[in-house]
Amino acid sequence: MEPKSPSKFKLSITGFAQYKQALRTSFVVTVIILLLFGAYFAFIPRKGHSVSKGPYYTVVVDCGSTGTRVNVYKWLARDVSSKELPILLYSYPNNSTDGMLWKSCKYHCLQTEPGVDKSVGNLSGVRASLEPLITLAEHKVPSEKRRDTPIFVLATAGLRRLAMEDARRVLNDIEVVVKEHTFLYKKSWIRVLSGQEEAYYGWVALNYKMGSFGNHSRSPTLGLLDLGGSSLQIVVEVDNTREDANLVRSKFGFVEHDILAYSLSEFGLNEAFDRTVVMLSHMEQLTESASGIVEIRHPCLHTDIVQNYTCYGCSQLNAPDQKNVTSQVQETKFPSVYLVGAPNWEQCRRLAKVAAINSSTADTDLRARSCSDNGNEMINLTAFAHPKARFHALSGFFAIYDKLNLSGRATLMKIWEKGQQVCSRSWSDLSSNSQNAYFAWQYCFRVPYVASLVDDAMCLGDKEIIFGPADVTWTLGAALVEGEYLWSSPTRSQISILALNTEVISSPFFVLVLLLCILLSVYCCQVKLPMIGRKSAVRGQKMID
Repeated sequence: MEPKSPSKFKLSITGFAQYKQALRTSFVVTVIILLLFGAYFAFIPRKGHSVSKGPYYTVVVDCGSTGTRVNVYKWLARDVSSKELPILLYSYPNNSTDGMLWKSCKYHCLQTEPGVDKSVGNLSGVRASLEPLITLAEHKVPSEKRRDTPIFVLATAGLRRLAMEDARRVLNDIEVVVKEHTFLYKKSWIRVLSGQEEAYYGWVALNYKMGSFGNHSRSPTLGLLDLGGSSLQIVVEVDNTREDANLVRSKFGFVEHDILAYSLSEFGLNEAFDRTVVMLSHMEQLTESASGIVEIRHPCLHTDIVQNYTCYGCSQLNAPDQKNVTSQVQETKFPSVYLVGAPNWEQCRRLAKVAAINSSTADTDLRARSCSDNGNEMINLTAFAHPKARFHALSGFFAIYDKLNLSGRATLMKIWEKGQQVCSRSWSDLSSNSQNAYFAWQYCFRVPYVASLVDDAMCLGDKEIIFGPADVTWTLGAALVEGEYLWSSPTRSQISILALNTEVISSPFFVLVLLLCILLSVYCCQVKLPMIGRKSAVRGQKMID
């Protein structure tokens, strides 16, 4: 057998080299095409992440425990090189909107009830809560801006107290409703806030609104007291950094701040009132109505009030310890009771104080405690707050205080005196002066409770506390922080950029492109040029044989 001629052998090597070159070219072209597709699918749907010149909007839906609210904010971004916060041009609702409505209502005036936490597995209930609010927000945002306007649907204590699976079902139903509208949204923008996040956003909102972030000085920021239906948020800046689970280091604004952010889930207005019902049930000889519902006499309610009340906190009551109730009532653990008004201001004041300083339902002797009792206070803010710290009391604090028609800087003594005067009026007078009857019937508990929180629980009786502004809520802080990518420069928004990059990398299509590129690379690495010396040696050996 004749060996191949050198020219033929060289030709075969040349052909293989051309084949490999063509393969390499095809590989490069394929990779480029796939990367272009990956970039298209990963980035084009997120086009709302860039802000065009001129005003822009953000929408924040607050899913609270007592109801659902919506806020619309209009902003003007500054020059990114200036590293300044955006300018708030307009917010809805506010004191200048719907003047007739705001004349008689200054807190939670536009809300749907009940909260979405009552609609687990009920899509129609979630839709009824959200649909009118989102539609209202669409009317406040120009049509050409809606597709670039982010909507953040953030839930607070109401959903925090649900089981994880139940909360997830509600969030999924919320997403179904949100995607039917034109606003820009992501799944991560529909979530349950932690208590610390809610407190932090409230602190950001307050200090942005009051201009505390607009200077370069190291003067302490304003402290926050924010009272809701289910929880109480407290934020205060501290001088000395210390190890604390509630410590948050904020770089918001020009100066870095060390703050302590607390969220106390059992000290909201509704939770506290529930706690008084449980305490009274331990103290009184309980009676049972003809329908099998337990009756409890309450010293903070007017004589003409007989209220069928669902006590959510009463589910924790140790019913078997009660000897005067039937087994049927014991099995239900008093979820529903009749509250009968038995007004007594001093008893009401003592009951409110116990509810403010102690979350335990077992403390039934109504012992008075004070901030001088070491370890008995809920949170002694004077122990670590700046000596010159000033606090603003918002939301439920402001709503209760505003009803008393006092100046923004009235003393606690004035609150006690005016509260007693107001609660000595008849029920008809009290309810007629309130924006809703549900708020009015518990009002004479809420006045001493608010005063006790400030004085006895947080030990701030000698601090300057300003009630308001009325239009500051944590949703403003959420719009600033969650929507930071809309106004911050790349160097200041490292967290936002990291989130965006993570989003792109986690895109299913982008992952597929990456895997294909790796497979093609591995395949091409397997293609090797022929080893001429070895093949020639093998042929020579065959010829000798």
